Amino acid sequence: MRTRPQAAWIPAEPTPADDDVDTSIARLRGLLDGARIAALTGAGISTDSGIPDYRSPGAPIRTPMTVQMFLSSPDFRRHYWARNHLGWRHMDAAQPNAGHHALTALQRQGSLNGVITQNVDMLHTKAGTRGVIDLHGSYGRVRCLGCGWIVSRHRLADMLEARNPGFADRVTSRGAIEVAPDADMVLHDTADFIVAECPMCGGILKPDIVYFGENAPKDLVEQSFSLVDASDALLVAGSSLTVMSGLRFARHAHRTGKVLVVVNRGGTRADDIADLKVDHYCGVVLPALAG
Repeated sequence: MRTRPQAAWIPAEPTPADDDVDTSIARLRGLLDGARIAALTGAGISTDSGIPDYRSPGAPIRTPMTVQMFLSSPDFRRHYWARNHLGWRHMDAAQPNAGHHALTALQRQGSLNGVITQNVDMLHTKAGTRGVIDLHGSYGRVRCLGCGWIVSRHRLADMLEARNPGFADRVTSRGAIEVAPDADMVLHDTADFIVAECPMCGGILKPDIVYFGENAPKDLVEQSFSLVDASDALLVAGSSLTVMSGLRFARHAHRTGKVLVVVNRGGTRADDIADLKVDHYCGVVLPALAG
């Protein structure tokens, strides 16, 4: 099992946004005119929906839970689930923004073949995009690592609340709590939280998402490569491509002669191979592209 690099947790160096975004958008339209487009999205497309990310310039340095930590200790799992018990509600309440809706519009226009997303927030699906490949899973499902039992995050919330009555109210009454990425809240005092085990086998329950240190499911990776192969262009939106999980698709598109365009605030690992890099916000560029 390969561990994701620590650099994925450190914000990118600040960069100036393109000073003539209209010209950049015009170039983007020219490159994608008539193309069958596959989109690869990252956390930067969801920040306008109030979901923070790890890599945008100016984001705080964070240390997310790795799969090794989660599996190694009941204390880590208690800490994770206490924070998630608060944070998942924020992600569940989030609504798609102009960037998500723009990709849905491109799909309805017949230009967008599909979306591969590194996000677990389900906002593309909420926006009405069809056939989204959730490469890193979804916050809305929880899976037992023992027997494979699957439960919705809503149902698990009821199970956790039954074990920890009033926990959310007690914690939030102490003052504002910082929202963190990946359906999480910044919370340090979790010693009294009681974790739920699988009611079927007593096994460990884990969100059905890919943690740092895990690999994306092989079938979803294969579907993603197939989507890129069936398209003329790959549009990367809101991803720094810091980890290989997303970078491999950009490199594959470049290697196979597809048009590769990147829309992201801050540098990415595909800037040197992209046919066009637009350093600007997805919520500005994508609606203009769809319009």
